[in-house]
Amino acid sequence: MTDTPAADTPPDRLCVDPDSPWHDAAVLARGVGVRFKGAEKTNVEEYCVSEGWVRLAVGKTVDRRGKQMTMLLKGPVESWFES
Repeated sequence: MTDTPAADTPPDRLCVDPDSPWHDAAVLARGVGVRFKGAEKTNVEEYCVSEGWVRLAVGKTVDRRGKQMTMLLKGPVESWFES
């Protein structure tokens, strides 16, 4: 069989923040890679493939609640499970 099952694709939207409704610890433990505008990114905090955006961490700065400062960028997004 050469067909990949639907469960072998990452979710459309995923976040690393445990307080987010789009957080999934099991998926994150498996390892998800993200490519934004053709470049592989390692500092992605949240992404949405269908809406075409990523939220990237900005340096080591944190907000007043202690959460990572992020910026939203729009463009083509691809995600996959890392082996």
